[in-house]
Amino acid sequence: MKIIETKNAVGTVLCHDITKIIPGEFKGVAFKKGHIVREEDIEELLKLGKDHLYVWEKKEGMLHENEAAERIKNHVAGNGLYFGNVKEGKIDFFAENDGLVSIDTEELLKANLIGELIISTIHNNTPVKKGEKIAGTRIIPLVIDEKKIIELETKCKEKFISVKKINSKKVAVITTGNEVFYGRIQDKFGPVIKSKVSEYKCEVISQVFSPDDKEKIKENLKKALESDAELVICTGGMSVDPDDMTPASIKEIGGELVTYGSPVLPGAMLLIAYKDGKTILGLPGCVMYAKRTVFDLVLPRILAEEKLTFEDIAKYGHGGLCLDCNICSFPHCSFGKGV
Repeated sequence: MKIIETKNAVGTVLCHDITKIIPGEFKGVAFKKGHIVREEDIEELLKLGKDHLYVWEKKEGMLHENEAAERIKNHVAGNGLYFGNVKEGKIDFFAENDGLVSIDTEELLKANLIGELIISTIHNNTPVKKGEKIAGTRIIPLVIDEKKIIELETKCKEKFISVKKINSKKVAVITTGNEVFYGRIQDKFGPVIKSKVSEYKCEVISQVFSPDDKEKIKENLKKALESDAELVICTGGMSVDPDDMTPASIKEIGGELVTYGSPVLPGAMLLIAYKDGKTILGLPGCVMYAKRTVFDLVLPRILAEEKLTFEDIAKYGHGGLCLDCNICSFPHCSFGKGV
């Protein structure tokens, strides 16, 4: 610290709080520690009896908390974000548009192991709305050794926090099962799929019904893949019963099978495959009746143009148990947040 005449203090940084007292009306902080003195502050400071101030004496290699926070933000923040004003060494990150939070958690850990600086985020792969707060960074001391910031800039990848755009897609639905095809029961899956995809402004452009006949299912799959649909969703025929032909049909048309099964409850019988640059999903029966399932976890990632791998799905084991809460707060809950 150094002492400086208040009239010469513009642009300097206060090293202590300055209190304002109006008898019988107010007593509190008028200027907080870390405040950068502005021209318009001088008169008020003099009125408070502050002809001299303790201010931070800038030294080579030391950064003020606000300057350091800006450097962290500039290094780690990627696309799809806007920011609050820097204040007391803190900057908040917000979603610029509806999208999917993308965070490299390994890089985040590296940053937080440096010490004297922090980066806090919501969970990776969380769907968010425009304006939601998704992260924040803060410097712990008033001033920080620049070596700490250089260490972050050297050790951590650039732009490891972002919000990916979620794209609306055209969807084709193939519903299999003799019970629906022959009218023994009413289809309950179609309306659920339409409701789920409409959350992301997707459109179901077709729904066809197929008996438990492998050749018929394959024929419908080929037609869907040749259509304008960008995502093909199969419902029914996903269990291990002898009448369930959907997984075999997808493989026989040349689908690249990523997984048949997921460590998510509800949603263990999920199927994901790729063919001709399009994603094929085989949905388990739980999607028809459970409020939130594995479908809610993978759909936004597919719409964000991620090509999911078996490892991506395997990681859902940590956090993959839905607690079926009486009041559902998804996506801001533990479900699917181990990744």
